[in-house]
Amino acid sequence: MTEYVIQTRALTKRYGNKLALNHLDLQIPRGRIHAIVGANGAGKSTLFRILLGFLAPTSGECSILGCDSQALTPALRSRIGFVNEEHTLPGWMTVAAVVAMQRRHYPKWDESIHRSVLDNYHVLPEQKVSQLSRGERAGLNLSLALAQGPELLILDEPTLGLDVVAKRAFLDSLLHSNASDECTIIYCSHQMEEIERVADNLIILERGELMNMSPPDDFRERVRYWIADIPFKGPDPRSVPGLLQAQAIDGLCHYLVIDQGEDFADFLRSKGARNVQDMPVGLDRAVNGFLAKNHISSAAKERQA
Repeated sequence: MTEYVIQTRALTKRYGNKLALNHLDLQIPRGRIHAIVGANGAGKSTLFRILLGFLAPTSGECSILGCDSQALTPALRSRIGFVNEEHTLPGWMTVAAVVAMQRRHYPKWDESIHRSVLDNYHVLPEQKVSQLSRGERAGLNLSLALAQGPELLILDEPTLGLDVVAKRAFLDSLLHSNASDECTIIYCSHQMEEIERVADNLIILERGELMNMSPPDDFRERVRYWIADIPFKGPDPRSVPGLLQAQAIDGLCHYLVIDQGEDFADFLRSKGARNVQDMPVGLDRAVNGFLAKNHISSAAKERQA
């Protein structure tokens, strides 16, 4: 058994002139829930397709559960669960027929896990999949994936399009399932409130590069929000250390910065600030500010190249 469920080395994927993955080095350790986030075009979908053997890389290496992702056998695939945003299931089949089919294909099938998850949803065995709501299909899909007993479960935007009640039911099902303690979960989402609730590890991708890998709280604590009363227009944004965002509101200068300690207040005072205060930020603001800054910077580099 390998220490890492996913390993990439200099993993690169090009679509013509577009660079989707840029010499990506990534090691995701076994166990717990790892969230992968990034702006559109960060390379998340490309990474998943290569990991699951649906797409070949341009160059570099990629392994999943210790095996080359381009040489996955049926036995190895049975150790991997996957739930996508579409919750694709055969609409013409009944729920009972789908469950029976899955039960036959997976020798490690755990009926108790399947029932414990599906019982959170009002799904009847005789219903056709096409008759289920999107939230019910999401719950059915999760129950199937967890009951197969995977070592690795990949959830790609699983709550996209679900209402608040359905999202809560899905997350509760994931967190309270015994199976979630026995497999490694990769959770991809744009919803930071979900990431904050479920993730033990936060992975940020931007333009196919690894930008951060740490516990969510550790990343959030790196970002701080400062408000200063500075006469005139304040310092040139290009001179502000660690700047992610800057704006003027009601005559005050607001700064979102990263990796700046208390000496940032001294910097502001050196620029004429009369009153300075800082406050903590939530994970949503920290990640989105970081992504926005790096997305713009990466786009500018691509245009120059």
